[in-house]
Amino acid sequence: MATTSNLQMTSLLREVEKDGTGNANSTSERTLLDRMARFRQNPFDFAHELYLFIRGVGWRSYDNADVIGQPVFYPGYTAKIKGTVMRSPLLRKKLDELVEERLYREEKEELLSTGNATLRQIRKAELESSLDEYAALMVDKMMCKMESKFQIRSAFYMCTQLLTRVYSGVHVSEAEVTRLREVAKRAAAQKMPIVFLPRHTSHIDYVALQLICFRLGITLPVVVAGENLNFPVVGPFLQHRGAMWIRRSFDGDALYTTLVQAYIDTMLQQGYNLECFIEGGRSRTGKLLQPKFGFLSFLLDSVLSGRTKDAYICPVSMQYDKVIEVDSYVTEMLGNPKQKENLSGFLSSSSVLGMNMGRVDCRFQEPWSLREFVDSQLARTNATVKAQDGIDQTNPEVRTRLLRTLGYKVLADVNDVSVVMPTALVGTVLLTLRGRGVGRGELGRRVDWLRARINANGGNVADFHGSPTLEIVDRALNVLGPNLVGTIDGLAEETYYAVDRFQLSFYRNMTIHLFISEALIAVSLYTKVKQGGGRLVERIPEKDLAEQVAFLSQLSRGEFIFRTGQGLEHNFKHALEGLVEDEILEATEDEQQGRLIGLSQVERQRGRESFDFYCFLFWPFVDAAWLGAVSLLCLVPPTGSSTAWIEMKRAQALCQNLGRTLYHQGDLSYFEAINTEAIRNAYSRYQEEGIIRVSRQGVAKGSLLVQVAPDYMPERDVDSGTLQPKGRLWELIGRISEHRREGKNRRDPATVSTRVLDLASKLNLELFSEFDVDSSNEGPTQLRKSRQRRSKL
Repeated sequence: MATTSNLQMTSLLREVEKDGTGNANSTSERTLLDRMARFRQNPFDFAHELYLFIRGVGWRSYDNADVIGQPVFYPGYTAKIKGTVMRSPLLRKKLDELVEERLYREEKEELLSTGNATLRQIRKAELESSLDEYAALMVDKMMCKMESKFQIRSAFYMCTQLLTRVYSGVHVSEAEVTRLREVAKRAAAQKMPIVFLPRHTSHIDYVALQLICFRLGITLPVVVAGENLNFPVVGPFLQHRGAMWIRRSFDGDALYTTLVQAYIDTMLQQGYNLECFIEGGRSRTGKLLQPKFGFLSFLLDSVLSGRTKDAYICPVSMQYDKVIEVDSYVTEMLGNPKQKENLSGFLSSSSVLGMNMGRVDCRFQEPWSLREFVDSQLARTNATVKAQDGIDQTNPEVRTRLLRTLGYKVLADVNDVSVVMPTALVGTVLLTLRGRGVGRGELGRRVDWLRARINANGGNVADFHGSPTLEIVDRALNVLGPNLVGTIDGLAEETYYAVDRFQLSFYRNMTIHLFISEALIAVSLYTKVKQGGGRLVERIPEKDLAEQVAFLSQLSRGEFIFRTGQGLEHNFKHALEGLVEDEILEATEDEQQGRLIGLSQVERQRGRESFDFYCFLFWPFVDAAWLGAVSLLCLVPPTGSSTAWIEMKRAQALCQNLGRTLYHQGDLSYFEAINTEAIRNAYSRYQEEGIIRVSRQGVAKGSLLVQVAPDYMPERDVDSGTLQPKGRLWELIGRISEHRREGKNRRDPATVSTRVLDLASKLNLELFSEFDVDSSNEGPTQLRKSRQRRSKL
């Protein structure tokens, strides 16, 4: 006898094997992991499922003979891998180098006689033994220990029970699953690994992908995880079920770096699958973060050096109707420190069990060869490669370019396969409304419109399985809950409005990458539209529009992931022609100004619905960039002050406080613009542009100091010492402000400049009053010395 879930799995695998190409089911999806039997509801099925898991019947057994890939979960696995790592030529060479360096220092410091070869040999043996022991301990602490088949079966059962109490199921594309299994078979035959590179949205990501590989009968990947998760009880549990621990920072530790490289080399050479989150940490904003290159650097070095022949790269997208940690994300984005992971915090998350969090969708990009990627990139750049037993090294600049291209290609692939969930559709619509709320019927119509636009732009929407749109909308509203989306009783029609716009923006950001080019164009054109004057006046020459788009694109660099291989000019022209084709914009020829772009008459008759949608998507990011620039006014030293440097964390906290004040006073339209991620991104861009300068001198490890660059330093009035609304920084603020959404009580630029300057001057004086003035000391060390004096007091 088989349970329902077992029959579903058998059916899925039968269809997968039957359709080897995936063409027949290319658009279909299946719930790969659904809710298991509950004891109170059906005690017989519950007991039967538990019995099958304990015995390991059928696919539940995870027998090495039936698993696609290299054998795992057998006694002796850990000792085998550890021994291979310790024998790694790369590691042995590094250990020899460290021993020789130590001997050289001891001889130089006359701690060891230079003329006694016997003593030197004895000392060398002692150092080698000590280093070997130390390296073995580090490897043991770091490596994954997949020893027991019973442990993985029990973990699968427990994790499935917990996951399906929160989410209704995990959905996959049948065509993608088919393709992945076929690639896994080829990889296993060639003893090649598959490197899964998923986006990172939730701690659930760790569990979900492992469960999917288990259900598909693919060797579980070893998951590269941060040591912050290696806390008592939970850490060992994860380490014996697929996790390897890696430090967040290597701090120049050459031995640890080599150990990590040797371990990754070993796993790749042996054909074991790996998993690493390409963004490093979890995204707190809902959109993809910039790539972290640490793991990719190890991976690339292994292939470039020839130590590993090749590996399949498989970008993965995990999307959720609702993310468990969003509440804590909002708290962190508002400036509260991140809570350290511990057992009590882990157990407290059990409070979400039984809640309706919707479903999970997992999508796999078609795996591709890392070796072929490297070869194609080297051919394109005509890099000079030194051939010595394969590719041994490349020019450092070429290697850096390779690494960056690899990182952004993976993220672009993740975006390409990402699925937009119903909650993201509803959240996006609610945050792109001009009015206070929206009726139920209108909400359904706008969701349908958004679905169509996503599909037209090459995106993917979660399968509705034939359900009416309003039914899907109701489910999404139920998942989001009344704390995010509110309704008003007693009206002629059910009307919904955004309660927590900050938290709801997390779900809106899941769609923005699909429309960023259109949004840049719309907000650039808005600089003309908001001036009014009618159809003929609210137009802009195409070349000027392209210049405005380039400015905004540069301003938001680092916020979004664009498709690789397509430059700004291509994206601009493609998006512009699409907007014209959709009758949102129109293009007319003018003898003097060339091609003019403006709103079409059709779009005006539609009430600027589509145009406003694109503007609303991007306006929060314009506000964030404007806020970041305005906050630099607070960093201008008062007249007579010698303290020119401010701690970066203090400056960004002040920026957030400034943003709160401006929002509640009506000078900032979007509260989500004050989130810490947006502020950090703004400061990073201004550093790249030379608007601010950053220093590490004279501060604690991990801290930074910041000051406004001399070319952008605003002037002060000679008599009063007040900041003057002129100079390069003020011009930048003004140019960004042109693209901002017009709001109540701030249409007069003079009024805005007066209010903003007054507030900036107030915060400026408060900030610099915290530091003692010492005219004899200037530069970054001033901050450290003044703080030392205050601590003594």
